[in-house]
Amino acid sequence: MAAGYLDILRARHAARLLTGTLVGRLPNGTAHIAIVLFTRAEGGSYTLAGVLAAAYGLATAVGQPLLGRAVDLHGQPRVQLPAAVVSALGMSLLAFTGLSSLPLAYLAVIVAGVATPPLEGGLRALWPSVLKGEGQVHRAYAMDAVAQEIMFTVGPLLVTVLVSLWSPAAALLVINAIGVLGALSVVLSEPSRTWRSAPREAHWLGALRSPGLLALLGAFFFVGLALGSITVAGVAYADDHGRESVYGWLMAALGLGALIGGLAYGARQWAGAPERRLRFIVGLLALGYLPLTLTPSVPVMTALAALAGVFLAPAIACSFIVVDRHAPRGTVTEAFSWLVTTFGVGAAAGTAVAGPAVELGSTAWSFAVAGAGGVAALVVLLSTGRVLAAPSRTPAVVTGSENDRNGAVEPGFSSGHKA
Repeated sequence: MAAGYLDILRARHAARLLTGTLVGRLPNGTAHIAIVLFTRAEGGSYTLAGVLAAAYGLATAVGQPLLGRAVDLHGQPRVQLPAAVVSALGMSLLAFTGLSSLPLAYLAVIVAGVATPPLEGGLRALWPSVLKGEGQVHRAYAMDAVAQEIMFTVGPLLVTVLVSLWSPAAALLVINAIGVLGALSVVLSEPSRTWRSAPREAHWLGALRSPGLLALLGAFFFVGLALGSITVAGVAYADDHGRESVYGWLMAALGLGALIGGLAYGARQWAGAPERRLRFIVGLLALGYLPLTLTPSVPVMTALAALAGVFLAPAIACSFIVVDRHAPRGTVTEAFSWLVTTFGVGAAAGTAVAGPAVELGSTAWSFAVAGAGGVAALVVLLSTGRVLAAPSRTPAVVTGSENDRNGAVEPGFSSGHKA
């Protein structure tokens, strides 16, 4: 298992691109907790903290596909780095002005969110030009999904350490400065500088004109909803058992399960259409969420949480392949950015629904939201099977600095790059 991942990391530019992307995404992965801690330190209420964090999240959801389209049209360096700088300036404005002017605070988080660079989609667009063959690209997608789990675990810890050593304002400034350095590392690399999107057909819908991509986005809205609801349900479960540490154990178990699942998924070659495989994985994901509604003892619940997490990273990694197959030519970064946006909006919806579920019913009801989300995602994939079975276009070999993304991930086609 480890040998396959080491082969990827030994590929020229691969480790730099992966590390730079994760570091560059650190501000986005920690923004919500950083905004909440800063707002509370400034004397703001939890409600205000939540609204500011939500404003940032919605702004990010709007900005990602727009910036992704800009990357496809103009290249990575001309979009990613300026966006990272503007986003950091937005957060710096919040850190320096505080809550003395609420309109200014809202403007700061909205600017920071809209300008968040689409580094995640950009990395996936680069993999086929850096790696050799279908197997390595698929494994890189799995490694990417696993690395995200690590980043979303380590990032909040880093924020809390910076807050304890200095202040919430200092944490905002340091995290965003680090993010700019990560983006800079990516855009100065040769693959990022030379990458060009394949020629695209002018269309105002961009990537969204692909029926297969729309079907996938519909499914992953509900996957995001399931995951978002678990974060709220976990808090309610911890409150029921009178120990805040229980929440940490549940989230750590979910992350550990995703880590194990992602590593195992990327360690082998998979035969058959990825769309069919995705339906199977999402079915297992839904099946893993349903037992959480039993809300058993803490040790059993922790084990169930780990089991529920096992199929998340494989589902995300497989979805990357499906996106690549269905994205209209020349829209790869935008298409990946839409997946990020849809997943994030679904997660926000899940947190919004799970709260009332606890208050109107019980903790079990909030976990039932996660189960329902998983089932709904499976239903979407099953009901759109015919659309997903037919990629929107036939891949064509693109030479020079323009990658043929699908050629790298679909059997029988060349990537158009010399080894």
